[in-house]
Amino acid sequence: MKHRYWTFAALVLCGSAFAQTAAKVEKRDMALVGSHDLQGRSAYQPLVHKQGDRWIAYVGHHGGLSRNPLSGAEEPNGTSILDVTDPKSPRYLAHVPGEAGKDEAGGAQMVRVCDGSKLPKGDKSKVYLLRSYGDTAHEVWDVTDPAKPASLATVVGKLKGTHKSWWECDTGIAFLVSGAEGWRARRHPQVYDLSDPAKPVFVRNFGLPGHEPGASGPVPSTLHGPISTGAKHNRVYFAYGANSRGVLQIVDREKLLNGPKEPTPENLVYPQIARLDFPPQFGAHTSFPVLGMEVAEFAKDKEARTRDFVVVTGETFRNECQEARQMVVFVDVTDETRPVGVSSWAVPEKSGDFCSRGGRFGTHSSNESFAPVYYKRIMFFAHFNAGVRALDIRDPFRPREIAYYIPAVTSRTEKRCVGKGAEERCRIAIQTNNVEVDERGYIYAVDRANTGMHILRLTGAAREATK
Repeated sequence: MKHRYWTFAALVLCGSAFAQTAAKVEKRDMALVGSHDLQGRSAYQPLVHKQGDRWIAYVGHHGGLSRNPLSGAEEPNGTSILDVTDPKSPRYLAHVPGEAGKDEAGGAQMVRVCDGSKLPKGDKSKVYLLRSYGDTAHEVWDVTDPAKPASLATVVGKLKGTHKSWWECDTGIAFLVSGAEGWRARRHPQVYDLSDPAKPVFVRNFGLPGHEPGASGPVPSTLHGPISTGAKHNRVYFAYGANSRGVLQIVDREKLLNGPKEPTPENLVYPQIARLDFPPQFGAHTSFPVLGMEVAEFAKDKEARTRDFVVVTGETFRNECQEARQMVVFVDVTDETRPVGVSSWAVPEKSGDFCSRGGRFGTHSSNESFAPVYYKRIMFFAHFNAGVRALDIRDPFRPREIAYYIPAVTSRTEKRCVGKGAEERCRIAIQTNNVEVDERGYIYAVDRANTGMHILRLTGAAREATK
């Protein structure tokens, strides 16, 4: 496939809910419902899963160390499990320790959950958690009783990198982010069959040409994460290069699973439908498909009234704007072989003097839920010190911000610094890291700088966009 280059137009038990006293909340048409300090752990990915008549939040954490009041012990950051059935009073149920180490080198950042009743070979009475274990492994846990998680299986170990994987609950196929021995990329795709979570079956390794063992020349951007639309729509969307040299790769899922698996350049390209290489300053952290969009502006057009898009979000790395700004890019993939960027969006810096607030300013991630309450209408983006931002995406050519919420810092919030030695400067700022929604419409934002989790809802005029 040709590579296409283009530019863009432009609380409670064991960890109570915390009071926001250190600074004022900033908000528009988004309100706080409840919050939890997550034991002061740096949080990465939240996911909310309905289990029986309860709603359970699973939160992955960056590496670090904090005291767990449930055990009374200092534990490496891992996975927090909370009951959020009543979002006003989230209740901490369990902490599953992760790998020792700091930041990206430890913890257990990724979480995915599937019911055994949906998995082809799962125990129908059980609920399963797939998570990364630091940078070295992927694990499956039995979380049928979320207060008593039990280790079930190690999917794969002895890795040199992990990150944000995807698990299809109806098929059991998992697209893992791994760094396998011999592969040149620290993170590339691995495919496993987890239809029986207790008995993982390896399917194949995958990646961009140049990732594979024995290749030469520059190593292409490493994988950040995949999103699959499953067997029905037969596509997997891979995002490589979270902060720069971003790549959106659209892959035929059936060819990926059943095509030739020897990692030659030809076999790696075989399932590829399109590859879009971004300019160097643009990253691709999250690639979220929004398919079958009926755009009102084109309702009277004879052709192309319905279109497909992938919303690509880059991740800001450096504090206080010491690099190119990362943003959201809307890519029209109606003709999958010719993807084209049609719009971009980011919070205007002047709207809050964000470069001077401390910490990172710019996008990090979008929600990844396909819940009908918001899908094709509203998306939510974590924007670090600019908090959570809600966009009306019903016209992807003209995305429009309709609400935002910037939490207050607390005594838990960790400082962020720039410079070294006598020139070092540190500030305390909110660092909204990831955001997700549940089928009830609640919004879950977690903080990288130890400020915990905020459960939010849309209010005012923003609620109209959900109808």
